Amino acid sequence: MKIEFERFDHVMLCIPIGAEEQARHFYGTILGLTELTEQSLGFPLPKRAIWFQMGNVQLHMRAEGEQQLSERHPAFQIKNLEEAEQLLTSHGISVKHESKIPGRIRFSFRDPFNNRIELIEMI
Repeated sequence: MKIEFERFDHVMLCIPIGAEEQARHFYGTILGLTELTEQSLGFPLPKRAIWFQMGNVQLHMRAEGEQQLSERHPAFQIKNLEEAEQLLTSHGISVKHESKIPGRIRFSFRDPFNNRIELIEMI
């Protein structure tokens, strides 16, 4: 059994709480990325989230305060999420089922170095 990776879906960067307008200026105005809105996406964004389109990949940003484990992460679209979960849990790796986003099922896990990794399957 192996995970069938399809593509890189998004990366999430974290910014300090209150820096949302500065992030919009830098990524939207200076870098020229298109900000994705709840209207363009067709679903509500998570609290304190800003999403941008970068070619066929998205840049997700979220304001986060001081905490032990950051939510920064890469996300990969795969073909076999259920099998991936079985593979990871068979190796003693805990998975966290994430909030629902229309058209996707997903979970995240931490690697041995506490990096968060998200896996997504389109449905």
